[in-house]
Amino acid sequence: MPPVVPPFLIGLVAASLVKRVGKPLVRGIVRTSVGLGVEVQRAVQLAGAEMHGLAAEASAEMRALHAPHAATTGGSAHADAVANAGQTGGRSKPAAKPRGVAAKAP
Repeated sequence: MPPVVPPFLIGLVAASLVKRVGKPLVRGIVRTSVGLGVEVQRAVQLAGAEMHGLAAEASAEMRALHAPHAATTGGSAHADAVANAGQTGGRSKPAAKPRGVAAKAP
């Protein structure tokens, strides 16, 4: 009859093996996943910059195509507004605060 090994001894040996092998393994997995996340973030930023550049080129081409038409017809308020909106990104600037006026305390 083979000797019976108590389960807690098996667990004790397995725990030390898991600690020795598992800790570096988990550390490597975490390091790799963080590195992969950083690389994906960089790729997304580059793709966004590339899309921004393509959009700027397309809007410049559209302005160039519409500019001769506006010059031959004498221009229009709508064409001027579209050209100006493309330069500011379609956003209006907030109203400027007057200089030299101190803010009143409540």
